[in-house]
Amino acid sequence: MTASAQHLTLMQTRRSLRQFSSRPVPHELIENALRVAGTAPSGANQQPWTFVVISDEATKQRIRDAAEHEEELLYRERASDEYLEAIKPIGTNASKPHITDAPYLIAVFEQAWHREPDGSKRRHYYVRESVGIAVGFLLTALHTEGLSALTHAPSPMGFLREILERPENERPFLLIPVGYPSDEATYPELRRKSLDEFAVFL
Repeated sequence: MTASAQHLTLMQTRRSLRQFSSRPVPHELIENALRVAGTAPSGANQQPWTFVVISDEATKQRIRDAAEHEEELLYRERASDEYLEAIKPIGTNASKPHITDAPYLIAVFEQAWHREPDGSKRRHYYVRESVGIAVGFLLTALHTEGLSALTHAPSPMGFLREILERPENERPFLLIPVGYPSDEATYPELRRKSLDEFAVFL
C-alpha cells in the first residue's frame, strides 16, 4: 500500500470523541502535535496563532463551568430551531464533561495583530484562514499519534481569554479536549460525503 493510501485509511478512522479516559497522555505527544501545527502555512507568514495547553484540574473546571453556562443559554434562548434541528443527530446538550474528563485541553487563540519592538501595532492578514489550517494540521497529528480530540466552540467564548489571561490581541478560536477514548466511548451514526459530492475535477 502506498503512503498516500495508508494515510487515507488512517484518517478515515478519525472521529470526534466526547467520552475520554483518564489514562495519562505523554506530554511529548502534545508537544509534537503542536510542532506539526506550527508548520501550517499562514498569511504573510505571520503565524497568527497561540495554543494554550491546559492540564490543571482547577483551570479545566473553571472553563467547564463557564462553557456550560454559555451553552445552557445557547440551547435555551440563543439558538434557532433550525440550528437545534441540525445538531440533533450528534446528540449534544449543555453538559460538557469532556472538558474536565480529557487529560488535556488545548485552547486555540487567533492573533488579530501584534506589537512591533517600537510599540506600534501590526495587523495580521488572513487570520481565521491561517488558524483554521493550523488546527487541521493539529487534529491530523493528534490522530496519527493515536489520540482522540473534539473541536468544541462554546458560544460566546470570551471567558477563555479572561480565565487564561490572554493579551488583548488574542481572540478565542476553538477549545479542543484531547486524550484517549474511554472504554464506554460511543459515536453517533454520521455519514461522510463521498468524494463526488464535495470535489469537482475540471
